[in-house]
Amino acid sequence: MKKTEKKWLWISLGFSLVVLAIILLFTVDSSTFTLLEKMNPFFIILALLIHLLALFFWSLRIWFMSRGLGYTVPFLHCINLVYANLLVAAITPSQAGGEPVRVHELYKSGVKVGDATAIVITERILDGIVLGLGGAFFMFVLGSIWQTIGSVYSYFLYVSWIFITGLVLLFLYSVKNPRILKNFLGGIARRIARFRGKDRADSYAQRIDKEVDNFHSTLALFLKQGKTGLLLGLVCTAAFWFLEAIIVSVILMGLSQPPILVESMIIQLVIAIIMMIPLTPGGSGIAEVLFSTMYGIYIPHALIGIVVVLWRSILYYSNILLGFLGSLVIVRREAQNQDGDKP
Repeated sequence: MKKTEKKWLWISLGFSLVVLAIILLFTVDSSTFTLLEKMNPFFIILALLIHLLALFFWSLRIWFMSRGLGYTVPFLHCINLVYANLLVAAITPSQAGGEPVRVHELYKSGVKVGDATAIVITERILDGIVLGLGGAFFMFVLGSIWQTIGSVYSYFLYVSWIFITGLVLLFLYSVKNPRILKNFLGGIARRIARFRGKDRADSYAQRIDKEVDNFHSTLALFLKQGKTGLLLGLVCTAAFWFLEAIIVSVILMGLSQPPILVESMIIQLVIAIIMMIPLTPGGSGIAEVLFSTMYGIYIPHALIGIVVVLWRSILYYSNILLGFLGSLVIVRREAQNQDGDKP
């Protein structure tokens, strides 16, 4: 791991541990230990296994989408690239920072760079579709339950839902008319290149045109011959987010508390959207505060800190461990390849 990556890893862990310590300080009391005596470790292990199953569906999504474009990527390779991506996501601002790792690993398995990029970007589109549909369902069908999380988060999610849905629709429309995407990205590039000279701006514009054309052709291929891969990828995406959302309820059952399935799905939807905003490395600190604030409505005060610790241990700290394991596999493979290239 590079020195910069180590620094961000320690910053991410530091944010998370400090916030967890503060939450525990203000929530743990004598009744906490009485409640912990009733804890059933089986449900905590089950929650971890559910998280691993969710990662399995993420890997399966990549496998299906790759096959949809005519590539045969080994499934174990898909699992490892998802694991390796988790470490990068944990040390970069927001949790959506592992895309370059997934693109690189798909390329290493024989997928063209343009196709690999399209697969990874389409993953985010599928996430947006599932989160957008989930937000619409909770807002318009379960409005009364939705409002119980508080007006601030309700209004935030209304705005976020409109923003995400708008981006997804804009992106889908750009498949038919790539000029829109070129103009949008070109405008951003021109503002960035304004400080670096006209030649650099022209170079950016040419590269954007080329990459958008490649991306457009790959998405067109998806829609023509990879529809099955897209559909199965959407199913896997829904399974991933559903499994991640029920983990809290399983943890609560392990602490002899009633599950809160519907409310938990609403809260996890809010957290998922906010965590995509690049505020802190891996969303550390932010996730813990959001969790304790919103779940505090439904969980006994004496257990809030314990549940937060267990939740982050499963969805964050275990991801770092899995990320290390996945990265070690990649490092070992690259070292063997270099040895094989030597005369």
